[in-house]
Amino acid sequence: MSDKSPIVTSILDQLTALGHKKVVFCNDPDTGLKAIIAVHDTTLGPAMGGTRMWNYGSEAEALEDVLRLSKTMTYKAAITGLNLGGGKAVIIGDSRKGKSEAMMRSYGRFIKNLNGEFITAEDVGTTTRDMEFIRMETNHVTGVPEAIGGAGDPSPYTAKGVYLGIKACVKEVFGTDMLAGRSVVVQGIGSVGEHLVELLRNENVEVFISDIDGERLQYVASKYKAKPVDADKIFTIDADIYAPCALGATVNDRTIPKMKFAIIAGSANNPLADEQKHGQLLLEKNILFAPDYLINAGGLINCYSELTGFGKKRTMQLTEHIYDATRNVIQMSKKENIPTIQAANRIAELRIADIKKIKSSF
Repeated sequence: MSDKSPIVTSILDQLTALGHKKVVFCNDPDTGLKAIIAVHDTTLGPAMGGTRMWNYGSEAEALEDVLRLSKTMTYKAAITGLNLGGGKAVIIGDSRKGKSEAMMRSYGRFIKNLNGEFITAEDVGTTTRDMEFIRMETNHVTGVPEAIGGAGDPSPYTAKGVYLGIKACVKEVFGTDMLAGRSVVVQGIGSVGEHLVELLRNENVEVFISDIDGERLQYVASKYKAKPVDADKIFTIDADIYAPCALGATVNDRTIPKMKFAIIAGSANNPLADEQKHGQLLLEKNILFAPDYLINAGGLINCYSELTGFGKKRTMQLTEHIYDATRNVIQMSKKENIPTIQAANRIAELRIADIKKIKSSF
């Protein structure tokens, strides 16, 4: 037992440090499933979060990712006014060749055993088809195809929220939220990134794009008349806005000194490698950061609408609130001279604390 204790203690310490309620490790050798489900907080409602499938370097790396992402989901639901808690799940493996119907259905049974405490949706490495397989085993899944009664692909709503967050920031920095003539670097042109490129180009924005998939990079560049750039050149471009839409931690000690951007606003989760340190550095450098979990909440709103039975019109109305919510965060940041991520955290934490009082009163 003694050789196992440090590992257990380490995991429990991580849960305590981030305020998690529960972590479930899922293992099914028959289907190759290795997954981790993290439930951060359920004060506002059941924990909702996408399932990411990624070829992590280690199980410790996967655990760190799911803990950080699930906490972000709590804040995302809180600041957007949704009655949801925060959760997330990761499946360890290569999504291009490691997935199967059996694996996803096995994973669905683990979700079912949580009795509604966790509800999932798609994320990096998973699709609406995968959600359909999960639905065969449990109803605690959203983002299933529209053909079987779901809300479908949430990425257009995610992109719309990011677009509105960009407009709110442009309003603050340039005095008007008109985007024509502005320049944006979009890093990562997956489903959300491509939808964002389309929205920006429709506003006559000069768009630079970068992606690890060279073939896709050329396709999107040609389709929308965007300008492809090498990944190592991104942070030297003299553009108005940087929109990270791939994986996180791209705003860090190495990249911040190179930046000439006035605004950072994208869909990537946790773009700040160190929330406190790099949030403060951006404030000192006068770069306006739109908190990721606020402006990328459109996808969560779409999933919430599927749960509540809202139609597309109501989903878009809720997504459009992201503009005003971003403006509110910016105003608190200015008033108290604190980083925008800290302002957003305070707003989210206040709502959770207020609802916790109500729930404990009877």
